[in-house]
Amino acid sequence: MKNFFKLLNFELNRFMKLFIILLVTIAVIQIIGTIILARSYMMQANQAVLQGGMSQQEFIDMYSPFSMIHVIYSLWFMGPIAIGVAALMFYVFFIWYRDWFARNTFIYRLLMLPTSRMNIFFSKATTIMLTVLAMVAYQVILLNIEKTIVKWLVPKVYRQDLRVVDLTVGSEYLSKVLPQGIVEFLIAYGLGLGFIVVIFTVILFERSYRIKGIIFGLLYAFIAFVLFVLPLSLQLFGCIYLYPMETLIVQIVMWIIIVGASLILSRYLLKNKVTV
Repeated sequence: MKNFFKLLNFELNRFMKLFIILLVTIAVIQIIGTIILARSYMMQANQAVLQGGMSQQEFIDMYSPFSMIHVIYSLWFMGPIAIGVAALMFYVFFIWYRDWFARNTFIYRLLMLPTSRMNIFFSKATTIMLTVLAMVAYQVILLNIEKTIVKWLVPKVYRQDLRVVDLTVGSEYLSKVLPQGIVEFLIAYGLGLGFIVVIFTVILFERSYRIKGIIFGLLYAFIAFVLFVLPLSLQLFGCIYLYPMETLIVQIVMWIIIVGASLILSRYLLKNKVTV
């Protein structure tokens, strides 16, 4: 366990500079976008009321009050989130391939450490999950900052204040990133963990068998995907009928099978096929 935490600390430190740059980029773009959208709304309101002779209520009835809904459905908000997701997706691959293609092939030094090679696997997977959760928590903080900025720029008469929980529940995208219930949270991020484990297994197939490994890895990923969606597909086409709770239980069982198989395969590949 001590060796695992040492490796985890090492991986987190390696990613920290890039992660901070990513967080700053997201914050800057979202905050600038919030300011631009709020000021644009107020310019439109002032022009309609002061120059167009429209009353404040008439303007609100026509255009609706400004709220964070205007912000979270804009490219200013969703764009940085997409950048963050893409960056983390890239890092899922980069966290392994950097070690193979770095100067002096750093992966060999890692594999020769006096510890289980699966600690390397788990430390990398944990690093990805911790950074994902940190980014989610960071986005909640940003939402509260952006709400405050809206309050500064938009007078109460033109503004509709919404809680962060209302924003996440009402948004198709945020509700997936920020599930409200503990069960929904565990399911969402459990699926994310399973995805990471499968991708890591695909990478180890490629590193173990090179060209053939790409084929093996893609085939394995396809089989894992088919296994996971099979109960839903059979139910969709009327082959079986399950109650919602039964469907959830079957999906959890499939998840356990896929993650368990991925860990067994990864352990085998790291121990027997990835050599120094």
